[in-house]
Amino acid sequence: MAEGAVLLQLMTWLSPAFPTGGFAYSHALEWSVEAGDVTGEAALAGWVEDVLRHGTLWADAILLRAAHGADAAGLAELAALGAALGGSAERRLETLAQGAAFRAAAAPWGAAGCAGIEALPYPVAVGALAAACGVAVEDALLAFLHAAVANLVSAGMRLIPLGQQAGLRVQAALAPVILDVAGAGAGLEALGGCCWRSEIGAMRHETQFTRLFRT
Repeated sequence: MAEGAVLLQLMTWLSPAFPTGGFAYSHALEWSVEAGDVTGEAALAGWVEDVLRHGTLWADAILLRAAHGADAAGLAELAALGAALGGSAERRLETLAQGAAFRAAAAPWGAAGCAGIEALPYPVAVGALAAACGVAVEDALLAFLHAAVANLVSAGMRLIPLGQQAGLRVQAALAPVILDVAGAGAGLEALGGCCWRSEIGAMRHETQFTRLFRT
C-alpha cells in the first residue's frame, strides 16, 4: 500500500489534468509543421525521438536526475543552469512557466527545497519533489518523459492533423525510446544537444503569423 501511495502521487503530478498548462506549449512543433518538417505520423515520431535523444528532453532528463539527488544549494545551482539552457525566449518561457505552475499546484506536497528559487525549471521542480516524497528517480523520469511525449504527440495530432489511432501508434513507437533515455543514467557532464532545427523553430515561432500554442 505504501508503494501504491507513492505511485498515486506520481500519477497525479504528471497527469494531463495537473495544472501546469502543458497543453499550451508545442515545443516548436507548431513551426516545424508550418515549415513542412513534420507532415505525418512517421515524421512526428522521428521529430519527437530526436528531441528525446538529442534535444531538450534529453537535457530535462539529466536535470531531473540531478535534482533528485541535490540539496537546497544544489537545487539553486541546477535551477540557474536549467534556466540558462533555454536557448530562446520561448524555450525559457516553456520550462520556467511550467516549473512555476508545477510548484504552485504541488504545494500540498511541500516546497521540496525549492523555496526561495525564483526561476524554477520544470524538470528541477519535478525531480526535487519526487525525491522529497520518496519517489524513485527512475519512476519519476519515466513518468516525466511519458507526459512530455504525450503532450507533444497531442500537439502534433492537432497541428498536422492526425487521427487518434495514428497518435497512439506514435506514442507506442516511442515507448522504447523513453525507456532508453530514462535508463541512460546520464549525468551533468552529458548535457548538450544537437536538435538545431527544433531550436531554430523555437526562435521562429516567436514571429509566426498564425499560432495555436505559446511556443
